[in-house]
Amino acid sequence: MALTVLSQSAVQPSSARSGRLLAKALPFDTIRENVVLLSRDCLALRPGRLLGLRRVEVRGAGKCLLASPMICDDPAVVGPDEIGLPQPLFHRLGVRTGDPVEILPARPPRSLDSVRAKIGGATLSQSDYDEIARDLAAHRWSDMEVAAFLIACASLMTPEETLALTRAMVSAGGRLIWDYPLVVDKHCIGGIPGNRSSLIVTPIVAAHGLKMPKTSSRAITSPAGTADTMEVLARVDLDETAMRRVVETCGACVIWGGRVNLSPADDVLISVERPLSVDTPEQMVASILSKKIAAGSNHLVLDVPIGPTAKVRDAGAVLSLRKLFTFVARRTGLSLEVLVTDGSQPIGRGIGPVLEARDVMSVLERRAEAPVDLRDKAIRLAGRLIEADPEVGLGEGEARALALLNDGSALRKMQAMIEAQGASPVDGRPGSLTHEVVATRSGRVAAIDCLRIAGVARLAGAPDDPGAGLDMMFRAGDPVRAGETLYRIHGSEPADFRFAVDAAGEDCGVRVEA
Repeated sequence: MALTVLSQSAVQPSSARSGRLLAKALPFDTIRENVVLLSRDCLALRPGRLLGLRRVEVRGAGKCLLASPMICDDPAVVGPDEIGLPQPLFHRLGVRTGDPVEILPARPPRSLDSVRAKIGGATLSQSDYDEIARDLAAHRWSDMEVAAFLIACASLMTPEETLALTRAMVSAGGRLIWDYPLVVDKHCIGGIPGNRSSLIVTPIVAAHGLKMPKTSSRAITSPAGTADTMEVLARVDLDETAMRRVVETCGACVIWGGRVNLSPADDVLISVERPLSVDTPEQMVASILSKKIAAGSNHLVLDVPIGPTAKVRDAGAVLSLRKLFTFVARRTGLSLEVLVTDGSQPIGRGIGPVLEARDVMSVLERRAEAPVDLRDKAIRLAGRLIEADPEVGLGEGEARALALLNDGSALRKMQAMIEAQGASPVDGRPGSLTHEVVATRSGRVAAIDCLRIAGVARLAGAPDDPGAGLDMMFRAGDPVRAGETLYRIHGSEPADFRFAVDAAGEDCGVRVEA
């Protein structure tokens, strides 16, 4: 009896012979990076071909993404005719388990040539930035490549380049169009712990009758962003349909912008800026304005705090930043008003999502213990937005804002927004681990270091742990006795909590002078 010898290619599944593998969802999360898992005996792309390559091209469900390959020796995890797709690549690609996926060695994105040129000091064109934004939004760069772009651009972008990046980031995502003649928004450049005035301004302005569909980012370098704090009160991961329903019902919303695909390239940049603590003026302008333009706003009040430990520390820096914001806003058709505010110390008492949400609601509910500084700042900002209404005279906005707060209209509007957006997924209790940071001498609080205070709150776990953060007991200028609590640290995770306690012990950020 004759024996038939089959070649290796003859026994390979047809999908593997054609360079295709079968998708297999893997139960682990690679956070931002696109990673694929291939068998050591992969039939479509031999691991030896990956020598010298850092990326592969993955195609499926009509999409093409770049990913970093990893090799697996356990056939129970991924077989020779399978491709393991961890989160988030499985969802980004949009395939189902068992679907065919094509894999092949990848050429680096052409947009990386622009990054190398920028490292060399070149000025990039609008088409360069368009290509960069498209590849960022498509997750075609690794975190290392994103970091290289951020550092190459740090303080080395012209105003025209900042405008080009802003336009490119708007074009790379969705853009909301509203059937309202006036769509307002308010934004703070950040750097001041506890500064959650947006959650008070928004319901006041909506109670007046203006439309304010507010989309916000999560924290980049701070202990809480507007979206992080609002999430303590209501759901913020709304899609565009749900967002429009809330705005039509309530006149306003406060949601996370990442879900509605507004300036998705900016979300990628932010995800790398956060661990690097990089936040340059040019990136800040492009990030903020691209999100506002994409959200459909046509009138923006920009809060720029100035202080010795704020992001902006002197009048010269304010002037430079104001000019850049105004230049880009004017060229993109956005009406912009810049307000310079006090950034010498934290706003309110709470620092961290849960504690800041507590302060917001205490102002809206007009409680006796509500932070006066947070209330007064919110009234000022809301008043300037209300004055965008042609029926409100110049200088009349603050009185109108205060009346809407005092008669309960703003609270009722916030309650309606919370109900419309849906129940919060967050445990709204402060972290159960606590530590009192006490004054070592009697005197007066001479200064509070915003940067240090924010750093201690982040070490405690904020914003990833919503209940972590600080409860401030004193403000600059207040008298204090030795042994009194300057602030209380809250945390939930023992390791994070200990880091914060140790950091506060080295430098608590509150200077007391006799």
